[in-house]
Amino acid sequence: MAAVTMRLSEIGQQLRAFRLESGMRADEIAARLGVSRAALYRYEKGEVIKLDTVQRLAELLKVSPLTLLGIGVEYYSRPLSFFERTRQVEEEADQILQIADPVAYLVTSPEYDQLLSRAISRQTEDKRLMEQHLAILTARKESYRVRRPTMITMLNELTIERFLTRGVGESIPMPDELRVEARRVAAQEIENIVGMIEAEPIGLQFSLLADVDSTTNCMLMRGRERMMLAINPFRCDTSPAATTGVSLVTSAPEAVNAHQRVIEALWRESVKGRDAAERLRSLLAQHAIR
Repeated sequence: MAAVTMRLSEIGQQLRAFRLESGMRADEIAARLGVSRAALYRYEKGEVIKLDTVQRLAELLKVSPLTLLGIGVEYYSRPLSFFERTRQVEEEADQILQIADPVAYLVTSPEYDQLLSRAISRQTEDKRLMEQHLAILTARKESYRVRRPTMITMLNELTIERFLTRGVGESIPMPDELRVEARRVAAQEIENIVGMIEAEPIGLQFSLLADVDSTTNCMLMRGRERMMLAINPFRCDTSPAATTGVSLVTSAPEAVNAHQRVIEALWRESVKGRDAAERLRSLLAQHAIR
């Protein structure tokens, strides 16, 4: 019975993520399914959903019924829906292994979020979309703060250099004054990572991928029941309106195992501890704001 409850709960989680991916309102989806909006919200909370409703949902959201049932690969072309799905998986994860964009978002500072909010608000006309996007990011941080899963993060040295040059929100247009502030916040975030490397807090590790031209941002999230893989072209400091890539989430063993082998190999070869801290300090000195 517990497994059935978990399966229904996960279907509900995916339904919410797919709804955000579609950009459709809840009442619009409910009307097309022939159910009430209240019923749709109950499905998202994990209540029993009929198989014929699953079929209609899959057709409406343009996904495979097997994907909606968690058998297959979930694809997301909007940062909003991907980050929502990531939030759901993180809430059940005991360990996170990741190759991240310039920072590990879950341990970034409040200043990072404030700068990101200012940048997005200037560039995004859809205020509802912006509020949803920021709320999901905030919920991810709060979940991490409460649960404290073990987290191992590898950062790409070349990506960090670009981050220090352009600042938070690299792809978001902003005036020169805000861009300078974005660079200042970026430098502060890297300084914070140096501090965490040196402090060696329990359950939190960083390393640096040096002399690596490019890597795919990915996360392995290990829970009690299974491990999930998320591959993501969207940085956390991107615009919620970005449509420049496709993210995926899957628990397929062949995908999970292949990425786990690569991540473990990269971790062994990456720069750690004092050496990583010194390299980051050198990058900070090279890209200091004049």
